[in-house]
Amino acid sequence: MIENLKTLVSYNSILDNDKLPFGSKNIEVLEKALEIGKSYGFKTKNLDNYCGYMEIGEGEELIAIVGHLDIVPAGEGWNTDPFVLTEIDGKLYGRGTSDDKGAVAASIEAMKQIKESGIKLNKRIRLILGCNEESGSKCMQYYCKNEEMPTYGFTPDADFPCIHGEKGMLHGKYFGKKTNIKNIVGGTVSNAVCAKCEIELEELNFDVDKLVEFIKDNGLEIIIDNNKIIVTGIAAHASTPEKGKNAIQYLMVGLKEAGYNDDFVNYFNEVFHLSYDGSKFGCKCSDKYGDLTFNLGVIKMIDGIIEGTIDIRFPVTKTSDEIKNMCKHNMENVIWEEWEEPLFYEEDSELVKTLYDAYVEVTKDTSLKPLVIGGGTYAKAIKNVIAFGCEFPGSDNHIHDANEFVIKEELFKQVELYKHALLKFLEL
Repeated sequence: MIENLKTLVSYNSILDNDKLPFGSKNIEVLEKALEIGKSYGFKTKNLDNYCGYMEIGEGEELIAIVGHLDIVPAGEGWNTDPFVLTEIDGKLYGRGTSDDKGAVAASIEAMKQIKESGIKLNKRIRLILGCNEESGSKCMQYYCKNEEMPTYGFTPDADFPCIHGEKGMLHGKYFGKKTNIKNIVGGTVSNAVCAKCEIELEELNFDVDKLVEFIKDNGLEIIIDNNKIIVTGIAAHASTPEKGKNAIQYLMVGLKEAGYNDDFVNYFNEVFHLSYDGSKFGCKCSDKYGDLTFNLGVIKMIDGIIEGTIDIRFPVTKTSDEIKNMCKHNMENVIWEEWEEPLFYEEDSELVKTLYDAYVEVTKDTSLKPLVIGGGTYAKAIKNVIAFGCEFPGSDNHIHDANEFVIKEELFKQVELYKHALLKFLEL
């Protein structure tokens, strides 16, 4: 399993337009994963490089594991090569070790052990491998148009014990036309807190010392080189922006605090400031399952116009239209591009109960209950599936950040959990 993970991590399988549908590296890593499955005697199929699957067992009913092989860009700040699996003190470092190549390797191993056990499989078990989870899940849309839906299933791409609800999502862009800023660039993807932002100004006609003091007092780093300013914060997943420090926001607020007078900077402070709960934007809300989160992941300048991304995760009892209506007074310079309604299963549903029971039976942990999360998974794209793993309670595996890792013993534990869940589905 470790060797398989090492192989999968070696592919920089980011979204790329060099080869359809999602880039040459995604095609290569999909082919390699299917090759691994075939070597274990699994039936395999490539669905036009959008996704693929490997399968064992017989019967009309289908149990699905839904994982993904694409990754977010590695970014900066790594202590090891992000594409060379590196073990340090029992931790396996590399991009995708937790999101989601580690879980894929563990799922392959779980299927392999079931196949080798000689247990009679009255249902088929299929590991579906997508290549576009991080950038829209078009791979799963393609699967759903061309293949059968599972009877039961899980996606190992969130947290244990299991996820019975996923917040809705609202993605958009904001624009700033009036500005004295010469250039600005920050962030790598919309679904991560921006860790680095660089700006170039006509002149530093403000209190530079006050800007530096503001940035450093808030735990970020700053470099000033002539009229260029670089602020480095802390990355985090867009669903948990409170775990990061957004370099875009702190730079914009710092400039305002330092006396820099600019229409765009003023606009930014008015509608965004440092908030990550939507309060400045007019959409702050919550329910008993969680709060709305608000993230500004990417900013850039194109032909003198600044544009940036907005990533909102809203409570499971709300709709996208309700959130849009709350934001109306701030919509002059904003357009919405994509949205997804929430996903929710009751805790006593058969799907949730089966997976939760599998977690308890393996771990003996009854302290935690099924969760609602802000992160989006394939469960929204395919029927009869919820998230089950792969991150354990209390862990922070630096998903979407530098130095992403999985604890080796926890990876072995994933195998046991996935195998036990599959066996319980076979009994239904």
